[in-house]
Amino acid sequence: MTDRTPDTADAAHDPAADAAAVLDLVTGGVVAQTLRALAELRIADHLAGGALSAEEVAERVGSHPRTTYRLMRAAASLGVLTHEGDRRFGLTGRGRLLRTDLPGSLRSLVLVQTSNAHWQVWKHFPEAVRSGSSQATKALGADVFEYYARPENAEEAALFARSMGDMSALVTKEAVAAIDAADVSTIVDVGGADGQFVLALMEANPLPRGQVLDLPHAVEGARREAGKRGLSDRFSAVAGDFFTEVPPADLYLLKTILHDWDDDQCATILRNCRSAVTEGGRAVVVEMLIGELGEPDLVTRADMGMLSITNGEERDLDEFDALFAATGWRRSKTYPVGGGYVGLELVAS
Repeated sequence: MTDRTPDTADAAHDPAADAAAVLDLVTGGVVAQTLRALAELRIADHLAGGALSAEEVAERVGSHPRTTYRLMRAAASLGVLTHEGDRRFGLTGRGRLLRTDLPGSLRSLVLVQTSNAHWQVWKHFPEAVRSGSSQATKALGADVFEYYARPENAEEAALFARSMGDMSALVTKEAVAAIDAADVSTIVDVGGADGQFVLALMEANPLPRGQVLDLPHAVEGARREAGKRGLSDRFSAVAGDFFTEVPPADLYLLKTILHDWDDDQCATILRNCRSAVTEGGRAVVVEMLIGELGEPDLVTRADMGMLSITNGEERDLDEFDALFAATGWRRSKTYPVGGGYVGLELVAS
């Protein structure tokens, strides 16, 4: 047997501290479900006017006073609520993000991430690592997008669409400010759900006609949103499959699309856009980027979510550039667009 002299890291090893850290990590599911309960009960909405006692909240939402207090106490320890004394709680900045229909709200995202589809698939995560692919079909009987397309899952699909719209709100304002679309004639939002991105660009630029290309269950929401904004005369929503073809355009928007798919599928989407783009046209990819290896990084956790739920992945900048080069594109600009996302502007190479 070979003797081993402990290195500096071993000498500094603190078993009690390490155990506490792992226990903190393993309760991530508890944190998620705590946020879900807050969102389901709309507690942030009830606290929007000021601090309330747990008993007052329980009366308003129809919940048990003692367990409501315990929930709110846990939320205060997470920095989502404040404790004002006498069992009264208020909202922190984080807590405001659980309000309903508030610009920048993450309530729908919390509910989606803890919903039946996501939660059931996570049970099979070790197998996803072993096999190299998502186990969504094993858990749900279909991949997650087919699951959302089923009529019996319409409510969950609508929640997913709302969460994507809320995420758009985190990046749309800065992205619209960064994208020069003044002389663009046609913009296609590829997989654009309810069209928040393209509609915001149309509001900022009076010339372009906009279009959403998405699955049949998603496009009606885009038409309604265009109507609400008074943009129906310049807008259309087309049910289609971006793996087959995309409509011609001067500018393609691909916001949080590529991370849903593996490299071969991403290459198909990008090639279809490259084949259909008009002369001198562009594409804008909006995604998060994986940062320095070994540093705290939300994006690497998001990457585990992509492995679990889809067959996609988060990528670093070199990996994106390789995809672009292989499909006839070249990255010409890179800029932050808020919420931890970046815009990657592409031109035909």
